[in-house]
This record gives sequence, structure tokens and C-alpha cells, in this order.
Amino acid sequence: MQEAIAAALKQKNFRTAAKLLQQWQQQDAKDPRFLLMAGQYQEATNHWEKAEKTYLKVLQQVTNPKLMSQARQGIQRVQTHFAQAKETALDTARAQPDGQAPGLMCLEPVQGEERQAAAQGLAKVMGIDAYMARLQIPSRSWRLYRVGPIGDLQYYSQALSEAQTPAFWVKQRDIKDLQTFRVQNFRRVQPQPEVICTNIDGQTGAIAFNWSEISQIVVGQIPLFESVVDRGAWGKLKRAEKTQDYAEVVDLHCHSRRCILRLCDRTYDFRRGNPLPNAENIPDRGLSMRPQWQALVQYVRDRVPGPVHDGFTKFGDNAMEFIDLLPPLKHQLDLARVKESNWDPAFHLYSGLHFMRYDAAAS
Repeated sequence: MQEAIAAALKQKNFRTAAKLLQQWQQQDAKDPRFLLMAGQYQEATNHWEKAEKTYLKVLQQVTNPKLMSQARQGIQRVQTHFAQAKETALDTARAQPDGQAPGLMCLEPVQGEERQAAAQGLAKVMGIDAYMARLQIPSRSWRLYRVGPIGDLQYYSQALSEAQTPAFWVKQRDIKDLQTFRVQNFRRVQPQPEVICTNIDGQTGAIAFNWSEISQIVVGQIPLFESVVDRGAWGKLKRAEKTQDYAEVVDLHCHSRRCILRLCDRTYDFRRGNPLPNAENIPDRGLSMRPQWQALVQYVRDRVPGPVHDGFTKFGDNAMEFIDLLPPLKHQLDLARVKESNWDPAFHLYSGLHFMRYDAAAS
């Protein structure tokens, strides 16, 4: 039977080979030689993943050196096919318009029972250890996973999605070119809100809009560092940077105008007046700016029907290692710092990704 199936496969007479395999299966489906020939049939008919599983099953069941060698050779052929197919697909993707332009890829959060399948997909597509893959699957927020040519990222995003590992890619220049205005203050909030703001060139002007134009809100806490003197090992004094406080940033996305209005509690100017209705009734407003800021943010959130995204902190932790690999991002955050921090462009990146993803969902 084995010789007859091998001869049929050599002649590419797959119908005869399938018929003989069916007869063999009815007679003795547990025969490892049957599994070996079934794997060769699956390989010959381009069912590569099934063939790999069948060959692995042979290795688990036999100790015969000859059968083990044949199964290993089959696995090697399958892996060689996968590698060649991958290179061909990557070459095709890179040859497309903008295929060599820089981009970035993110993994989407996965929860519950779906995490195991997502980790297996990540391990298979990226060729990494299954344990490491489980650690890299995010559960609450996006994870910036890779930067590189768009062609590569298109291929990997599609392959991951097909392997039950949700991922997406964007062009770096789309994030870089986002028009972002730093809001100094609201001139009015009703009936049509108007803000006084500054563009990336430092020019100040006014923008009036309707609340219905704001499609979504992105909020984030950005750490503020101070240099402190602390005691290290053996009581020796040492200087280190520690997080002393956080700046709260609120981005209003206006997709119809292709821009972001960025508010920050550290730079918002309440001295020019608070246009909120009943602003004089805000508790403790004379003691600090914080109650006024909280009232303003709540007022804005109540009037925007779209989603509020607040997963920046976890995203930022993972994104730190990639920020220096990206082009400079004009983040429009004027925070008092001793030196530049990658947390500022990381928030701009996070907000920009949400801007692009909203576009993708709407198209």
C-alpha cells in the first residue's frame, strides 16, 4: 500500500492516492506509516500546515529511526516552504508603492481565553518562544511592537490577524504630519466653543468649532521628573531622577478639520477667565487651579458623544524603547523640564494612533 501511494504521488495522481489512503485508514489508522504517507499527500496537495501537524504526530508515536528520519525530513520541507513563501510575500509587499516608507506596528489587547490563541499566533508568525509571546500580548492597551518598512509591517499585521493575534500598522509620516494646536484657554464654551491656541510655529490664534465636531477624546498622565538626592548602598548619597508628579493632557480630536486640540493642566491659563457656566460655584476654586481644571474636563467630556481613550500609561511604558527610532514628533507640550523626556512624544504618538485608527474604522 505504501509503495502504491508513493507511486501515485510521484505521478501526481492525487485522486488515486486519496483513495488508497482512505482504504488504509479503514484498515489501520494507527499505523505510523499511514500517517507518514498522509503527511506526504497533504504536502503534495499544498496543505502545508496539516502536513506539519501530521509529521509531528509521527514523531510522537514512533521510535523507528527510519520513520523518524522521514518525518523530520517532511517537517524540514514544510518549514523551507514556509520560509520561501514568507520571503516572496515580503518582497511583494516591499515592492508596492510606499513599501519602503517607515511605519510602525502595534498589537491590540486580548483578554480572557483568547489570549492563548493570540500568543500562539504571535510565536508562530514572529518565530519567538511561546513563553515570551505570552508575555508580549497586551491585555489592556496597545503595545508598540515593531518599527520598519511599511511593506514588512503590512505582511506581519495581516499574518498576525489571520493567526488570531490582532495587530495594525500606520505610516510614521501620518503621525508626524498631524496638525496639533496647544490650547491656552477657552474663550467661550457655549453655544459655540472657541479656544485660543498656538500652532507648531508658535503663532497664536482662535478656533471656533461645534462640540459635535469632536469625534473622540484621548487623555493621559505624563510623569514629571525631578532630580533628587537619595541614599544608595552602604548609605552612600547618590543623585537620581524620580517621578514627583503627573501632568494631565486631554486631546480633542476633530477629524473633519484633521487636527487635534491639546489641553494640559500645567499650561492651561485660567487667569484669562473661566467661561464655564456657574464657574463661581466651583468648590475651592480660589485655593488652586485643580478644581477648575477638573470641572472643565468634566464639562468637555459631557459634551463629546464619542469614546474616551485612557490607556496611555501602559502604552507609554512599552513605547519608551522605540521613541528614539522614530522621527522627531512635535508634541506641542510645553512642560517645565530640566531635560527632554520621551514621555512627551510618546503621548503624541498614542493620541496620533487613535486618530489614525478612527479614520480606519470610518473608512
